[in-house]
Amino acid sequence: MQLEFDIDKLTHSIEDAITGEIFLTETIPLEKTDLNNVSIKNGWKFNWKKELGRPDKQIFKLVLQQQPSVIQGLISLSVMPDHIFMSLIETAPHNFGKTKKYLGVPGNLVAYGCKLSFELGFDGCMAFIPKTKLIAHYEKTLGAVLFGGRMFIQTQAAVNLIKRYYPEFLTNKSY
Repeated sequence: MQLEFDIDKLTHSIEDAITGEIFLTETIPLEKTDLNNVSIKNGWKFNWKKELGRPDKQIFKLVLQQQPSVIQGLISLSVMPDHIFMSLIETAPHNFGKTKKYLGVPGNLVAYGCKLSFELGFDGCMAFIPKTKLIAHYEKTLGAVLFGGRMFIQTQAAVNLIKRYYPEFLTNKSY
């Protein structure tokens, strides 16, 4: 599946679109009990129930530390032999379009995938299949490179993302 997601702004967590206030977040596994809140009838574009039922996928939700019951975005990741593959990513309906509540949700989720890649010994490498019209956007915002129809986030680009969203992760590491 080709992904189409807009990196609205690379922030240092997520940012209130009106006030600029920064909020701390957590990225944690999506639970079955969350599925009623992330359905197509609630404005989500993808069938996250189907995605959560796949054994080869790990689904994570981004929440505010101070408001953990409200999902800000979701990402579906697969562990490959030498990298993480991102098959789906979506911001919550309230974070989409001109009236979005928070900026930085997609960047935060992609940075989490890169962090997971480092934790698994893959040097931050992550891949996804982009929609053609967004290739230049991902190259510019994420530092991703196109190769064989897939976009790859390599080590240095992953480090740059992690420095923004998870700087404590890189403490005492030489990247």
